[in-house]
Amino acid sequence: MGFRKFLPLLILAMSQTGSAQSPTYGIGRTPTAEEMRAWDISIGPTGKELPPGQGIARDGAALFVQKGCAGCHGRTGSGGQAPTLIRSDGTTKNTLSCLSPCVNDNNVMALRSPYATVMWDYINRGMPLGKEQTLKPDEVYALTAFLLFKNGVIKEDDVMDAQSLPKVSMPNFKGFSMPPEEWKHGVPRLKGYPRE
Repeated sequence: MGFRKFLPLLILAMSQTGSAQSPTYGIGRTPTAEEMRAWDISIGPTGKELPPGQGIARDGAALFVQKGCAGCHGRTGSGGQAPTLIRSDGTTKNTLSCLSPCVNDNNVMALRSPYATVMWDYINRGMPLGKEQTLKPDEVYALTAFLLFKNGVIKEDDVMDAQSLPKVSMPNFKGFSMPPEEWKHGVPRLKGYPRE
């Protein structure tokens, strides 16, 4: 009988303790400016975040072999288990099953990007597999130039750097569109979704 009278007071006390902690949960800390810079490595379409450096396709071809890219993507950039990076000449047959989602000659990764800076960003942050973010900026520029050249987007001697890379006209640029208006926090991304 005494516990039943005590129960509402216990619940009230617990809810006040919980609400006092809810804004921060009492866990973690605010990251330092240096920690934020270390995580903020994304490169936008304009390329304003690109670091100094440069590269050409010839250097990228050597790096493709040296860094082990062929082990996953195939000796010629196609025919491996990882996404196709270079459209095949029709003589390369993939005997391995393609990882899902399958990126092959019908949708070559290097040609699908709307901006060349997307390629640089992906290589810089995610390659080589298992050794991510170990490539130097010059190496990333060279690998990007190699893929762009092998897919017929730039010439072999075109130098890719922070100024030239954002200006590269990608074949699928018009295949992508930006949202009609900037998204705001708390607003559904698709008008009328989810339906109530």
